[in-house]
Amino acid sequence: MKLGVYNAILHDKSLPEALKTVASLGLEGIEINSGGFLPPVHIPVDDLLAGTISPEEYLKNFEGTGVSIAGLNCNGNPLHPDPEVGPEDAEDLRKSIRVAGLLGIDRVVTMSGLPAAHAGGTWPAWHVNTWDSGYLDSQDYQWNEVAIPFWKEIDALARENGVKVAIEMHPQNLVFNPPTMKRLVEKGGLTNVGAEMDPSHLFWQGIDPVKAIEWLGPLVFHAAAKDTRINPNCEIYGVLDDSFTRAPADQPRTSLGGKHFVNTWPTDSAWDFVAVGEGHDVDFWTRFLAALQKVDPNMAVNIEHEDTAYGPLEGLQIAVDTLNKAKAAL
Repeated sequence: MKLGVYNAILHDKSLPEALKTVASLGLEGIEINSGGFLPPVHIPVDDLLAGTISPEEYLKNFEGTGVSIAGLNCNGNPLHPDPEVGPEDAEDLRKSIRVAGLLGIDRVVTMSGLPAAHAGGTWPAWHVNTWDSGYLDSQDYQWNEVAIPFWKEIDALARENGVKVAIEMHPQNLVFNPPTMKRLVEKGGLTNVGAEMDPSHLFWQGIDPVKAIEWLGPLVFHAAAKDTRINPNCEIYGVLDDSFTRAPADQPRTSLGGKHFVNTWPTDSAWDFVAVGEGHDVDFWTRFLAALQKVDPNMAVNIEHEDTAYGPLEGLQIAVDTLNKAKAAL
């Protein structure tokens, strides 16, 4: 099992500096963002595809560092109906798969995407409680007319390039839990598409990540180490929170493509993303790693740090300490 870091938290550093940081933490892998919501800061995707930089030239950055590439990450919404978002995210995913093939990387992480509710719609629609028959009609359109044709194409491209695409089960996506993950694979007859097991989004849905790994089995291709703390407010608010507010336009905002930006997180939230170990103890992470190891002894597990209470290095160190204790207990 290889422990590493998803590099988004290190985008303020050059690639050599980021690799030194990862190595200083005693970690072996780095998952590199290659497009989608975030820019490819540490990988020249277009230059590699054009041949102006060779794979050998790029991979020299990793020689002697003790850190290797543990996958590419192209999280976005490739099914978004906004023409400024969906097509670009979809093309970034295609490019990521081709670049992974060039570099001999066999994992690309992404999201399933979310289409509009109906043909001609302009906004994604997430139907999670389909009690009205109209919602099922909409889902039929989303799955059968948009998602399945797209994912069959991506599956073929991944197979052609010797890559497995690992989908993060994420809210505001068609695939957000283990049953929808399996539905996509089965409906599409997909061979090279499976799950990235990120427990953070499963925790707040009330899903046991260890049981999810056991249930999905060999469909788990890749993993993230990211934790969630359920707050006391959850007893009143529940887990479905609509109290996000708009990020001020005169302050730095994280773009999601086109005119879309990340909103400001609620101050009295029902749940929060926290440093690994701050939401769930070493015992959980030991069971999590053990379940992954049963699926694949060489599974890559990359820390994703999004806890605003800690700086990047401080949060990564907390995660490393927790995971090292968990790994030692296996």
